[in-house]
Amino acid sequence: MSLPANGCSHGLMGQSPLIAAIRRSIEKASRNRLPVLLLGESGTGKEVVARAIYESNPRGQFVPIDCGSLVGTLMESELFGHTKGSFSGATENKKGLVELADGGTAFFDEIGDLPLELQVKLLRLIQEREFRPVGALSWRKVDLRIIAATHRDLKAEVARGRFRQDLYYRLNVMTIRLPALRDRKEDIPLLIGHFIDQGRAQGLPEFCCGDDVMRALMSYDWPGNVRELKHCIDRMAALRSEGTLNMWDLPSALQQPHQSPVPHDLSDVLEQHAFHEFVLPPKSPVISLPDSEKQAICNALAQTGGERGKAAILLQIGRTTLYRKMKQYGIA
Repeated sequence: MSLPANGCSHGLMGQSPLIAAIRRSIEKASRNRLPVLLLGESGTGKEVVARAIYESNPRGQFVPIDCGSLVGTLMESELFGHTKGSFSGATENKKGLVELADGGTAFFDEIGDLPLELQVKLLRLIQEREFRPVGALSWRKVDLRIIAATHRDLKAEVARGRFRQDLYYRLNVMTIRLPALRDRKEDIPLLIGHFIDQGRAQGLPEFCCGDDVMRALMSYDWPGNVRELKHCIDRMAALRSEGTLNMWDLPSALQQPHQSPVPHDLSDVLEQHAFHEFVLPPKSPVISLPDSEKQAICNALAQTGGERGKAAILLQIGRTTLYRKMKQYGIA
């Protein structure tokens, strides 16, 4: 399978070895209808992978089921449907999400949050391919593919008695573990370009990054993973200052990029991408907070032609603070 020039295949953006391995797993999983268990931190793209498995061999509908929302007295009805008169307010027959997925794929997102009383019913669904709506006397057969995802350690949940061991083994036929973004930082430039393109299609302005901004983006560990990166890019596009993106346009957490240094080979990685708006500076340690502040002040003064009042407004600080910082950093 050849990879598109933009590094995007199956909805997955990136050219790292870890993403290449995920693509191979998607291809293998799409050849059959066996259960798949997707593991990974929140924001790593588990639903993207689930949809990619479905779309590689589409059949029926793709029905996402948020297990974390299946709470309260009506959760069984939401999942399996109900018959008219089965409880107060049941004025007509209703199909559940499982029946909607008949012939297709049911994606159980955050399966680790599914209550124990529903886990036993899901186990029967997987084993016998049948379910019973609330209030019904007979079982109904279904033909569906089940993909489950969770950020939890299901083995630990089983040990704590919060997840059924038999259900775990039924789901764990094929496992795909999604890497955290901090483990594939070489994909960040492609992801940024992709999210900028998406934002432009939604009416957000395009922008490019200065060296210090790109260094901060590459140095941050992204605990929220790809989802956090996308939100960051959208925020910067919406709130950025005029002209080139600067350090003060970044969320506060990224203005202190101390989590990990930029890998030594990133300059080589960036040369391989067709995303030339971003240029990584020569190999160097992570920029310090004082250096970030000094660079931000210099950039603001350059943009305002040396007018300190306007620079203070750009920096969103008071004039007194600006003068003190200029003196501290030796800025004339």
